[in-house]
Amino acid sequence: MKYSHVQNFINGQFVDTASSESLPVISPLDGMLLSAVPLSVQSDLDDAVAVAKKAFAAWSKTPIKERVQVFFKYKFLLEKHLDELAKLCSEENGKTYSESVAEIEKCIELTEFATSLPQLVTGEVLEVSRGVECRTEHVALGVVASIVPFNFPAMVPNWTIPNAIALGNCMILKPSEKVPLSCGLTAQLLKEAGLPDGVFNIVHGNDKMVNAICDHPGIEAVSFVGSIKVAKLVYQRATIHLKRCLALGGAKNHLLVLPDAIASMTAQNVVASMSGCAGQRCMGAGAMIGVGNIDHVIDKICEEARKVMPGKNLGAVINKASKERIEKYITEAETQGVKILVDGRNASVDGKENGSYVGPTVIDFVTPQMSVATEEIFGPVISIMRTNTVDEALTIENASPYGNAASVFTQNGAMARYIIDRASAGMIGVNVGVPVPREPFSFGGWNESKFGVGDITGKSSFQFWTKLRKSTVKWNAEAGLNWMS
Repeated sequence: MKYSHVQNFINGQFVDTASSESLPVISPLDGMLLSAVPLSVQSDLDDAVAVAKKAFAAWSKTPIKERVQVFFKYKFLLEKHLDELAKLCSEENGKTYSESVAEIEKCIELTEFATSLPQLVTGEVLEVSRGVECRTEHVALGVVASIVPFNFPAMVPNWTIPNAIALGNCMILKPSEKVPLSCGLTAQLLKEAGLPDGVFNIVHGNDKMVNAICDHPGIEAVSFVGSIKVAKLVYQRATIHLKRCLALGGAKNHLLVLPDAIASMTAQNVVASMSGCAGQRCMGAGAMIGVGNIDHVIDKICEEARKVMPGKNLGAVINKASKERIEKYITEAETQGVKILVDGRNASVDGKENGSYVGPTVIDFVTPQMSVATEEIFGPVISIMRTNTVDEALTIENASPYGNAASVFTQNGAMARYIIDRASAGMIGVNVGVPVPREPFSFGGWNESKFGVGDITGKSSFQFWTKLRKSTVKWNAEAGLNWMS
């Protein structure tokens, strides 16, 4: 085992769980045993909530301009430890080093946004009548929880940590049991940055801990990122206990390619979108819809896809079970009569035969009813469907229960606007394969890709992480009474 056993982080200290149960942490790159992650129990969560609740009394009363000073220091530490964080992220998740560097750079951007919160959550004040003043203020909720997935071990936790904590909340983080190491280093850096003990805590575990978080009476709000099935369950379970919940689910993002698209640019974007992070991201391309004659674009896509090599510029998928599931989708489509233009099955990397690799896969002549067209594969696979008109393409896109992202590749501005107005997705790109908004714009999808109100990042996150206090003040008796008072 390369690293010591993973521990919970409670009240500023790494501590052992009360449980004797654990799971192995395996690197998808080569099958190496990295560590063991504990399956925490209810008493561990109770301890974390108790110290967070105690810390909240002082942290929430600390002026926001003082709170964000921690994140100025944290941003510096992220920059200082970028290489260490990226290597650890790559090791436990399987993505390439360059992708891991990009992930940490996004953490830095998210933290930078949090440092600007004193200028963004100032509230409002207005003299609404002579001598009568109304004011609004953003007030922290209390103890909140963030349940995060395996595909971005550093970035997704930092979707929630800087904003939620800078706004005055105290947090319980539940990392994915598949990638628990990056979050431990994050905790160390937050402590070094000066975050008071108890404000940020980590409790490891599996689905039982997720349920315990949803049920805990001391937790005011729960954010979740994961599959659509689990997102729906988490939202239902948390809200039945009258908690706020924002649960982000999966996706089947559609790229619409029109005949006038620039072939080389489109191909590069499509392949990057479908194979980046080994296809394990909710903003990656899952389906492409060609409108009219786009054979020249498909040829370019295949050419670009063949440049993507497992173990070189393509990372591993999270484990062997995932590899088997992805390849099963491809084989099933093959039996249904599709044409596999680039086949990524049975990929292997010399010297890393125990790794979990799937090569880029391009499947043509897919019909809208096939599972590769409708279900989230979460691998480097693009399914190509063909239509004659834009409206036919939009009908396919609109029929999806998901609603994270959609993109169109065209040089026709009016047509791009037409599609933007009609696509059923919360994040839309034009000639962009991964239309993730940059800060201060918010991340969040529509339909069954998101359950709850607000977005998880950017300005829209304020309404989730705070409640609004409205005060009306009158001091001058001579103002008299009117219909407003």
